[in-house]
Amino acid sequence: MSEESRERIPERLRKVAGQPAGIQRMIATDRNSVDVLHRISAVEGAVDRIGHLILNAHVERCITSALESGKPRERKERLAELIDVFSRFGRVQP
Repeated sequence: MSEESRERIPERLRKVAGQPAGIQRMIATDRNSVDVLHRISAVEGAVDRIGHLILNAHVERCITSALESGKPRERKERLAELIDVFSRFGRVQP
């Protein structure tokens, strides 16, 4: 993973970490349901962007390395891994 990603991901995770408490306060103070749903959507978007950063780093480093290695078994394993990641986390968008 690049140094930039290593710095950006924890920063983004810290921002996301406080959101559930904010949502709880919104519910406790009987905030408008639409406002709560907007906040939840924002949190989901933030987590998706973190997933995109991690996926991008994985593709750039691991998958590219496997494809360039000239080792058919390594390529096959990494591509299978990538397909599995997409099947599990297919909603991760750029």
